[in-house]
Amino acid sequence: MQDDEYSIQQKAFQAEVARHFRWNFAVNVLDGAFFWFAVNFVAPSTILPLYVRHLTDSRLVIGLVGTIAGAGWYLPQLLTANYVARLPRKKPLVISLGFFAERLPYLVMALSAFILAADAPGPAIAWFLLTFAWHTLGAGSIAVAWQEMIARVIPVRYRGRLLGIANFGGTAAGLFAAALAAAILDRYPFPTNFALCFFLGFLFMVVSWFFLALTREPPLRARRSAISLGEFRRRLPAVLRNDRNFANYLWARVITVVGRMGMGFLTVYAAERWALSDSQAGYYAMLLLLGQAAGNVLFGPLADRRGHKLVLEISVALSTLSMVGAVLAPSSTWLYPVFAAVGALSASDILSMIGIVMEFAGPEDRPTYIGLANTIPGLFAAVAPVIGGWIASRSNYTMVFLIGALLSVFAWCVLHWAVREPRASADLTQA
Repeated sequence: MQDDEYSIQQKAFQAEVARHFRWNFAVNVLDGAFFWFAVNFVAPSTILPLYVRHLTDSRLVIGLVGTIAGAGWYLPQLLTANYVARLPRKKPLVISLGFFAERLPYLVMALSAFILAADAPGPAIAWFLLTFAWHTLGAGSIAVAWQEMIARVIPVRYRGRLLGIANFGGTAAGLFAAALAAAILDRYPFPTNFALCFFLGFLFMVVSWFFLALTREPPLRARRSAISLGEFRRRLPAVLRNDRNFANYLWARVITVVGRMGMGFLTVYAAERWALSDSQAGYYAMLLLLGQAAGNVLFGPLADRRGHKLVLEISVALSTLSMVGAVLAPSSTWLYPVFAAVGALSASDILSMIGIVMEFAGPEDRPTYIGLANTIPGLFAAVAPVIGGWIASRSNYTMVFLIGALLSVFAWCVLHWAVREPRASADLTQA
């Protein structure tokens, strides 16, 4: 595309973005709020590991929950980045896969839990792993397109605010969801209690999808000509060689995700150590939500003013504190601040892992950067929970948490001293 033609198209595109800004901000806040409200019925860090524990005592299988969550979300993104970059509009892909590949699996999960879990734990585990993988792969397949759509329709100075408000609304409402989940887990017998939670998660995810579908995204054709998937893959090493700051950021993220190998075991660790009831998982989820709510209030404006790098440094510091806190906790109630810290770091990750990558590159290269930033750490996030489960089976959960704390300290050092805030050199009119 010629420079003059592209410049005219870019101006028209920016005018449409400005015209629809308030609408897009509102519907995407509602999408995010309902989505995170729904997630609290199917929380991968609390509800899902406890469900699996009812079906098996294997710590390796319990660890697979975290592996599937990481692998499904991260690994497809680099494979879809080149395709997404060529699309003049990202929304159609987000909407179609967002329903059938990301949300529908939870309905199937609810049905399989209700039908199989009581009398056939083996098939129930297989169906759970299948449907959870279906969901996470679906979410990962649309992740680049969704992030690029948000980057297009929301100017950079409002992105932290958008994600912060959406996540705050979801976590505030999620306190009710977590309380309801705790009541359901306590009142109804297994597996009806978990099946109801999975169904409610599906129901409210469909509500979020409805608001997502209302996004108004104007078309913008790529300035560069399309390249083949093979050529795209051959160019990836050059991105890392030529942008050392981005490469250092990826190293920090890799160490961070490996250091969080114990996060998915916190609820199971508490249940085994202090013989807790299922409903206790709902109360831990409430504390996690309080931490998320506080994090969204604090970190959204902080990211807009000071940059996402600082927020991610706080996130890694909270990882260290939560792992140390789990080791030192003398009773189950001492894990309340631990789950609150996990919630706060989750909020900072959701805000700033997405936000910072959008500022490393311009619009033409952004899908590639998003794919690299999610897929490379995702390779390690996929195996980290299994490694954690293996360490726990050979030693104990305390060892998993201590190793995670040490790795988090190392990750903070790399992020703080080896990575420069990308916003300092970003063109905010194009980011």
